[in-house]
Amino acid sequence: MSYLVLARKYRPRNFTEMVGQEHVVQALTNALVQQRLHHAYLFTGTRGVGKTTVSRILAKSINCQGVDGQGGITAEPCGVCQACQDIDSGRFVDYTELDAASNRGVDEVQSLLEQAVYKPVQGRFKVFMIDEVHMLTNTAFNAMLKTLEEPPEYLKFVLATTDPQKVPVTVLSRCLQFNLRPMAPETVFEHLTQVLAQENLPAEPMALKLLSRAARGSMRDALSLTDQAIAFGSGQLQEATVRLMLGSVDRSHVMGLIDALSRADGASVVAISEGLRLNGLSAASALEDMSVVLQRMAVLQAVPSAAAESDDPDHHEMLRLSQAMPADETQLLYSLCLHGRTELGLAPDEYAALTMVLLRLLAFKPQAPKVQQALAPVAQKKTLTTAPVRPIEATAPSVVPSATPVQIRNLPIREATEPSERTMPKVLAITEEGHFWAQTVGQLVANEAVTALARELALQSQLIARDTDQWHLRIESESLNQGTARERLQAALNAQGFAVKLAVEIGKVTDSPAQRNAAALAEKQKAAENLIQSDPLVQDMIQNFGAKIVPGTIRLIS
Repeated sequence: MSYLVLARKYRPRNFTEMVGQEHVVQALTNALVQQRLHHAYLFTGTRGVGKTTVSRILAKSINCQGVDGQGGITAEPCGVCQACQDIDSGRFVDYTELDAASNRGVDEVQSLLEQAVYKPVQGRFKVFMIDEVHMLTNTAFNAMLKTLEEPPEYLKFVLATTDPQKVPVTVLSRCLQFNLRPMAPETVFEHLTQVLAQENLPAEPMALKLLSRAARGSMRDALSLTDQAIAFGSGQLQEATVRLMLGSVDRSHVMGLIDALSRADGASVVAISEGLRLNGLSAASALEDMSVVLQRMAVLQAVPSAAAESDDPDHHEMLRLSQAMPADETQLLYSLCLHGRTELGLAPDEYAALTMVLLRLLAFKPQAPKVQQALAPVAQKKTLTTAPVRPIEATAPSVVPSATPVQIRNLPIREATEPSERTMPKVLAITEEGHFWAQTVGQLVANEAVTALARELALQSQLIARDTDQWHLRIESESLNQGTARERLQAALNAQGFAVKLAVEIGKVTDSPAQRNAAALAEKQKAAENLIQSDPLVQDMIQNFGAKIVPGTIRLIS
């Protein structure tokens, strides 16, 4: 006897067996109980979430004859009558499935519609099921519109698609639409546990969790991967073998990477990344697992009470890391991991790309070296030696005194005072509207709601006045007054809750967000220079060693 794969063997035969689509099941069940049947249904959703399965169950529900042959429309098809058995086996003459991916032309659709004039032969209703309906040509869609809108009373249409955006609105408006959601890993895990219990196959919980995550919301994919894992593990599902099959990264590697990053240990980061390469583990999987752990860490940092609400075996290690890594670094690393996955395919070597993504955190990792720490080696010098001048770097600051005047160069400074309005450059004329506009634009930029030319338009413009339904902006550059940029900025403001239109004029600008940013930066630069010049150790070097600060070489890092 041939083996039947799990995805087919455990395909739901009725609504009670459906998993993870309660909202669709409830709506269809109520409609069947109340006999309020629509003539056309559209089921949307990603692959393997149950679109075709729901279609077959619906066809059985409206054609079920009952165990005694006297049944009617029901939300609980018997599964034993001739109609139910024939639909399950694919030989019910009044249920037709058309695969639009391979039958997408007008001729195939017309051939199907020609059958609509004939009443059901065996069942109560004819059911036309068109799978991947978005693949039909425009001519094919047009050919079915009239029949789809006013079919005979004995005909029901069921359409299914993974891409509803490609279905014409003329078709969408004629259908009752249901969106089948991707299934949560927890839902997939529970179902796999039940399936394997019925199959009498031993499985480690962590192995099933790996399969549940790898399925990406598709129950069919989860069952197919389980079939593959059973064969790979010789009838057993163990975490180690499933990881090897999927190319998943062991949690210990992920924890090691995050721990090394929290300690700014670049050598360990590179070593672990190289270990992933040698073991043939997936770089994308490493970033994905890191994102999962970092998300849990962020929750622990924001909600400390969640520390005692998990039975995850790695919970204690994640708790330790959440306490070792600052919250802002956790957020930054999470963002880098998410965006880094898109970069893997662009690099000639995905493991090199992985290393660069991880080292990027170290490059942007906040550090606050004190001036005293930077210049401490000088205080310990007892004698003068002749040496070439070297710039002071942030990672290994040092100053070597010499017989000639010493130049203090390229000293990065992080600490500076906040800007105040009274010390801003005179070219900036502070206004109330400027305050409001600067805050509004700051939120748009932070949320990445405006980019490119629209972002520059927002930053370089000055808000002159606000009417009820219109805001007046002024810019100096005519090149920024582009219709597309203005429309995008206006759309971003509307999404932010400001239902207004923008009117833009050309003129002198004295209070724009860009001017405020430049003024704030200038004041921070001035505060940084004052901090260096007034430092006692720097003054001591100037007086005792003839050192001098090279103008323009004090650089702000943040």
